[in-house]
Amino acid sequence: MALSRRTKILGGVVAAVVAILAVGGVLLWQVFGSNAPEVVSLSSPKASGSVGSSASGVATSGFAGTWTVDGTSGSLADGTSTFAGYRVEEQLSTIGANVAVGRTQNVTGSMTIDGTTITALSISVDMTTLRSDEDRRDESLRSRGLETDAFPTATFTLTQPIDIGKRPAQAERIEVTAVGDLTLHGVTKSVQVPIQAQVNGDEIEAVASVDVALADFRITSPTGFLVLSIADHGTIEMHLLFQKGSSS
Repeated sequence: MALSRRTKILGGVVAAVVAILAVGGVLLWQVFGSNAPEVVSLSSPKASGSVGSSASGVATSGFAGTWTVDGTSGSLADGTSTFAGYRVEEQLSTIGANVAVGRTQNVTGSMTIDGTTITALSISVDMTTLRSDEDRRDESLRSRGLETDAFPTATFTLTQPIDIGKRPAQAERIEVTAVGDLTLHGVTKSVQVPIQAQVNGDEIEAVASVDVALADFRITSPTGFLVLSIADHGTIEMHLLFQKGSSS
């Protein structure tokens, strides 16, 4: 009988420990893990009445000229605004694989179109305003990893013209590759960036996603008790809305 009681007590202790670990795992997941935002993509084409016909929108204002990044329209929460950010896989203790995503709406820049050729494109991102779903991750990146306190700005500058080939129709999706200089963490590298774009009324929407090796930009992955490891490659994502400045 004594042995039976000890067995029951031991079983109860084990069950309690398992329950505590399970609850702890759930709490850690709530703190450090969540459903990452969807991979950056173009919005669904708007209804023809909202984007206008061939005699309105960009067709009226002119496709050629200077376009400026619109940093105020849309919402960062649902991915409809201009934003730039990172996406990287991480391994968390007791939880396992997680995708960390940080974004900021503080993006500036411009694009120049001559005929059907993009002759200039420059984008600047305020890295100090990157926000993810975890404040402690954001705080860590100020002095570790991206070290945003020391390297507050990331930029992309086009170095080769992009020939679109034709003037796109409303909501027509085009795909091009932008060759340019990416400056990240104080290091500048030439990169090829796949871009998708479409005309929405009098606005041009563009998305870009490029994989980067952290070592190429001298970025050391921040790790700790809860963050066991971070992938040696990450993805830079951009969703850009351009409004017309001047036409030609």
